[in-house]
Amino acid sequence: MTVHELMVKTNHYLIKGGELTGAQKAKIAGQLLAARSDGRTYQSFIKGVKAPEYLFGQGQSNDSRVMYPLFFIPPYNDGKKLQTVIPMSPKTHILAANSYELEILRLLCLFAPDAPDVKKMTAKTLARLKTTCFAYQDCHYGECFHSALIALRFLAAASDELEWMKKLIKFFNKYNGETRRHSGTIWYYWLCLSEIPIEAAEAEIEKNKPQMLLWLNSKSAVMNSENDKTIHPVLYCILRNCLCHLQEYAYIQNRDPFVSGKDGRLHFNMSR
Repeated sequence: MTVHELMVKTNHYLIKGGELTGAQKAKIAGQLLAARSDGRTYQSFIKGVKAPEYLFGQGQSNDSRVMYPLFFIPPYNDGKKLQTVIPMSPKTHILAANSYELEILRLLCLFAPDAPDVKKMTAKTLARLKTTCFAYQDCHYGECFHSALIALRFLAAASDELEWMKKLIKFFNKYNGETRRHSGTIWYYWLCLSEIPIEAAEAEIEKNKPQMLLWLNSKSAVMNSENDKTIHPVLYCILRNCLCHLQEYAYIQNRDPFVSGKDGRLHFNMSR
């Protein structure tokens, strides 16, 4: 299993309500920490991306942005880009590389928050994100828009800067409807809402509640392929994890989606 596969699989397990022992968390954290990139890997990535060196925190420029990861570099396999946790296929390294690093660091913040190396990497990454256009300057062009969601999810685990999270929520609402988005975009946003502090998320969950309830009350999902069986339960659990924050739906907190014996499709029971 690659580090990316481990990261995605762990995320899906947690979203579905899975619990890990201390030993399991320590083992996963150790595997993730062992994946830190060395200087040779980093230089290879810089050459492969072919972006100005200052955007990697190297070289001289009046532009202070550091747009690419510092610690965890995705394998550069002839330009192939790895999918995000909620499947979107990145077209740019801005999304692919930041997703790879921020999702790994997020798990490290959850599983090994007191480790000195994790603290240092987290602090430097938060400082880096404040230089980027996608996480701090409301850039909605291309995949910077989607990268802002990756940053928002990371903040929920790595920072208590509530105003920063609210800023990214406002940014999402301002630009989400300006163009047709990948179907995974709204699911990733709902994933963020299920994890950020309730004081920032509650109004947004209320606003999105009709659309979420439509899925849980009226829709079902096919379970034909292995991909269907992997991702569809995760999506339904994202809806559950959002709505259960509202007092009227707290009763579904520990309820799982199920495959109906009648139609073989995935359903969710919203009845009391």
